[in-house]
Amino acid sequence: MAENKGRADYEADDMWDEDEEDSQKDKFLTFHIADEEFAIPIGHVIEIVGIQKITEVPDMPNFVKGVINLRGKVIPVMDVRLRFKLQEAEYNDRTCVVVVSVGEVTIGLVVDTVSEVVTIPETDIAPPPRFSSAASGRYVSGMGKIGDAVKIIIDTTKLLRDEELAAFQA
Repeated sequence: MAENKGRADYEADDMWDEDEEDSQKDKFLTFHIADEEFAIPIGHVIEIVGIQKITEVPDMPNFVKGVINLRGKVIPVMDVRLRFKLQEAEYNDRTCVVVVSVGEVTIGLVVDTVSEVVTIPETDIAPPPRFSSAASGRYVSGMGKIGDAVKIIIDTTKLLRDEELAAFQA
């Protein structure tokens, strides 16, 4: 029997075959946080799920909201707004958890809304501006140009510093 997925539930495996891995090179998942549009390489995305109950874990940084149970697997959840030192927003039916693989760690990233998968050729990716704030600038790997729009490309491996990753691997 086929699994019935909700509008916000997608499996990356459903979108591409392993043979098409090279075609993922220039593909990015775009999403909104506040009034900005961000992008992450689609190769890091495992799946996207709607917001669900998050179990708080004591003594974690404020941007780590807790953990979710995703089909029997406990996954830590980070609110990207808080990681970027933006004001916290109330979660709603458009809030999504983008489950990504960061090194050996699987983590959920809470974003305001998921937009679409876009192709951004390497030639259309500019380096991040030098004046980026220390708070969020260190997580930016580039600026993707699509027509007149710019997508802020996030380096998912830098969203968690090494000592923070160690806490999730324990």
